Amino acid sequence: MSTDMSTNPTGAEASGGGTDEISGAELRLENVVKRYPGQKAAAVDDLSLTIPAGEIVMFIGPSGCGKTTSLKMINRLIEPTSGTITIDGRDVRQENATSLRRKIGYVIQGGSLFPHHTVATNIAAVPKLLGWDKTRIANRVDELLDLVGLDPAKYRDRYPRELSGGQQQRVGVARGLAADPPVILMDEPFGAVDPITRQRLQDELLSIQRELRKTIVCVTHDIDEAIKMGDRILLLQEGARIAQYDTPEVLLAAPANDFVADFVGAGSTLKQLSLARVSDVELRRPTTAKIGETTTDVRRRAESNGDRSVIVLDQRNRPVGWPWLRQLKGEVIHAGNEDLITLDERATLNDALDTMLTSSHGAAPVTGARDQYLGVVDFDAVTEYMRQLEDQAEAATSGAEEAPTQVAVSNEELRGSEG
Repeated sequence: MSTDMSTNPTGAEASGGGTDEISGAELRLENVVKRYPGQKAAAVDDLSLTIPAGEIVMFIGPSGCGKTTSLKMINRLIEPTSGTITIDGRDVRQENATSLRRKIGYVIQGGSLFPHHTVATNIAAVPKLLGWDKTRIANRVDELLDLVGLDPAKYRDRYPRELSGGQQQRVGVARGLAADPPVILMDEPFGAVDPITRQRLQDELLSIQRELRKTIVCVTHDIDEAIKMGDRILLLQEGARIAQYDTPEVLLAAPANDFVADFVGAGSTLKQLSLARVSDVELRRPTTAKIGETTTDVRRRAESNGDRSVIVLDQRNRPVGWPWLRQLKGEVIHAGNEDLITLDERATLNDALDTMLTSSHGAAPVTGARDQYLGVVDFDAVTEYMRQLEDQAEAATSGAEEAPTQVAVSNEELRGSEG
């Protein structure tokens, strides 16, 4: 089955903004087959599709449907039995498999870091194999640690055992990006972490993608993750046969068949909330303070604005604390010890609601590129947005009901004019 969707919105259009420059490459699979010796049925049977440059495509389907096999054939960790896979028009079999893999990022569950190497050495693995000089490698390591939200001075010399699961996965993403590959493959990258960390890692990847616009192919078993992350979703049946390859909006609104409808689930209407992003709602902008400002000035400013708390920003405008005024101690503002949970502007409203329910403020700070502070999302903003969606849906339904009457009147007028 051949599916070419290159006419649909891509990159920044699909992801809600960001750079206009695409650093990813078009990926095309044509009649790809994988047969294992001794098995009657093919693991992947005649798979054809086009993945546009700069997009995230999520591979999803039931266990054993061939999604991971399909992914691994792209970088030839598994060799296809037949068919063609091209990256920007170049057949992947025309290159040595080892050289090919050094040009394709690969991120798997848990990060799969070398345990006896530091964070910096882990990230530097591929650039070193490519012959980069030490200065270039060191600069690239620091750049990528900053990109994935880890302070280079604090983390570059640590070992994997000294990191949390989420931090290890961030380093894994940084390693996958190290040689600036046009294509990145991800196999259940966030499957081994807790739900809150999972959400934050998803947001981090969306933020990175907004800036870099790589071509990312990601295997997941979670339909909600696929809806949130994907510019497109490839839903596979047994043998990697395509059930539907579409944008999340189309997949939810117009399932191609009963298999798709059943896989998406009866709650697909509720899943529409996963299509709405924090960037769609109006953000509140409470009082902010910079680290190092005098506590007296900050308190006076907040009280003048009618706020009982302040968002503390570091020198790069990233939120690092959200204390109540009664918690402000000392002469100057500092970051505090709390682990502030923020939302990327591309996070879903489902994520926003989950985060707000665990916050003592009943709200959450929102960030954009490089974790820059944008404002605060609260329950009022989300409920107002949902109310607007309901009004639009009612208006659309009302319009559809009135349409036949209008057609009938037009036909009567037509007949009258003919008489």
